[in-house]
Amino acid sequence: MIMKKNGRKNRLTFKAALYLRLSREDGDKEESDSIGNQRNLLKNYLMAQEDMVLADIYIDDGFTGTNFQRPDFQRMIADIETGLVNCVIVKDLSRFGRDYLETGRYIQRYFPEKKVRFIAINDHVDSKESIYDMMLPIKNLFNEQYARDISAKVQSSFKTKQRNGEFVGAFPSYGYQRSEHNKHKLIIDPYAARIVQKIFELYLQGYGKVKIAHVLNEEGVLCPTAYKRANGENYKNCNKLHSTLYWTYSTIDHVLKNEMYLGHMVQGKTKRNMHCRPEYVDEEDWIIVENTHPEIISKEIWDKVQSLLKRNTRSIDFGQHVSLFAGFIKCGDCGRAMCKKGYTDKNGKHHYSFNCGTYSRSGSKYCTSHTIREEAIKEIVLDDLNKVIQSVKDLQNLVERQNKMIPAALTFSEMEIEKLLSELEKVKRRKREV
Repeated sequence: MIMKKNGRKNRLTFKAALYLRLSREDGDKEESDSIGNQRNLLKNYLMAQEDMVLADIYIDDGFTGTNFQRPDFQRMIADIETGLVNCVIVKDLSRFGRDYLETGRYIQRYFPEKKVRFIAINDHVDSKESIYDMMLPIKNLFNEQYARDISAKVQSSFKTKQRNGEFVGAFPSYGYQRSEHNKHKLIIDPYAARIVQKIFELYLQGYGKVKIAHVLNEEGVLCPTAYKRANGENYKNCNKLHSTLYWTYSTIDHVLKNEMYLGHMVQGKTKRNMHCRPEYVDEEDWIIVENTHPEIISKEIWDKVQSLLKRNTRSIDFGQHVSLFAGFIKCGDCGRAMCKKGYTDKNGKHHYSFNCGTYSRSGSKYCTSHTIREEAIKEIVLDDLNKVIQSVKDLQNLVERQNKMIPAALTFSEMEIEKLLSELEKVKRRKREV
């Protein structure tokens, strides 16, 4: 906190974070809970306080309150940890969160530990003025239950629309766009649809998925993520690395297997519960409604491509030559997994090395090889392990010392139990005498 002089007295000045959140998924009323209204309310409150200065404004627009994995909320917590913020102001408790347990943990444990003042204006909560009353947990519990009820109703509504063949996703598949007259109906995006058709044609001509990606990248064709962002959409692919804004093997594979291009609406691939990440649903449980929108790929071309995909699939024996470091080594520049490659030296001895996956699949335009020998990695890991082991000078003595302490602790506990039982007998005896 900052010390300010006010005449003869020193006054504590709080560095206030104004936190705003809105999510239609939680059933928030857009008119009364809009970001603009929240901002005006919090700013007016802050201006009326003589002991506060604005640290920053944190906004999570479109993020549910049923968990705390929200970008600006996490940024606010980081600022609290570094001392930039020591006061959090929200419109009401539901803006802060709708998870009963986590909301209580932050308000009643985390903030007091960090000496952070918490204010919920419309709920008349101010940790500086008084301790939290008994209604606070009840309000948090009500907010969570309200979110659960709304979530169940929203999901039920979505399922009904999906079964009717209406599009309810956030972003249409690459090649389609929403109709201006009906947001639940898809129409063809002419430019992107031509790229989809080209991918299918190249695959039928014998091009592999990596080769097709190379062709599109060389021609300067924007990948689906980059294309949607270029069209002004706030699109984020959570399965894609942030730096990967080019065509890859997996993107081509996804296009070639997307049944939406037949004109069929395919939805319900994931299910989501409160506090949990989306879970993938078995393919037989997907909701598929045929002939809901114009096709981009004909049934004849689709069948030929699917037949080729099955024919070109090879089974890999993961039990052989699996590296000890598989899944652990990432490229320091692009973040993609390193690929294992084998080679034979001039003496006929076989060795393995790791190269950047992006470099191996997409070339030097997007990353460099970052080659490192498997033997070198083993040496580094073993060296670190030896340092850890050496830091414990005498493991055997440590184990023996711990073993000696256990009986002593047990003996002490037994003595305590006997003492308590003796006291209990005295109480019973006195009770009988009375």
